Amino acid sequence: MHQDHNAPPFNPMPPVVWVLFLILMGIEVVFTLGEQGIVGGARAVGWRLGAISDYGFSGVAFDWMVKNGQMPFEYVIRCFSYMFLHGSFTAAIFSGVILLAMGKLVGEVMGQLAVIILFFFSGVFGVVIFGLLTDQAWLIGAYPGVYGLIGAYTFLLWQRVAGQGMQQLTAFRLIGFLMGIQLIFGIFFVTGQDWVAELAGFICGFSLSVIVMPGGIARLRAAIQRN
Repeated sequence: MHQDHNAPPFNPMPPVVWVLFLILMGIEVVFTLGEQGIVGGARAVGWRLGAISDYGFSGVAFDWMVKNGQMPFEYVIRCFSYMFLHGSFTAAIFSGVILLAMGKLVGEVMGQLAVIILFFFSGVFGVVIFGLLTDQAWLIGAYPGVYGLIGAYTFLLWQRVAGQGMQQLTAFRLIGFLMGIQLIFGIFFVTGQDWVAELAGFICGFSLSVIVMPGGIARLRAAIQRN
């Protein structure tokens, strides 16, 4: 067989995934450099807290919207912008790495538009469920959107194992492992209720995959009929 020696050794990363990653990490690098006193002077130390205050998801603001039936832009935008803010460089790099891995796998099968839809819809759905079910004051981080991509990846695995006649629960090992880690940390450390948004993001991503994946509905019907 003819081999293309000019082909890259690995499938290229979908550009939209790089864009999301660079935005996320670019914001974090600015905060980190400011905290180290490298840029921005003395005021830069408070850039992170200021951004969280202005653009992080606020449970108080969300409760106000629900109670009054109003959706001012400065509150609504928080449902999107919170995903690009993190409490530390470590938190940002972890979510960024998972974003790259899951975004590559999902983007190669479902396409770049699907990655955008899954990431943002899951992030918004996760934070809305979080706001409705918890009293936690703040939420930041890309994890609900990233968990949406994990949900889409799980959907792909679920279809594959169903097509091969294997035990379909094996497709859910990854989310089970991640939720197990959350449980362990919740027992030994005070981790808050962020897992509510993350689990909701996963469910949203898994469900949306039926719509955004080419032929997804037909494949879902075939998988159900095999049971």
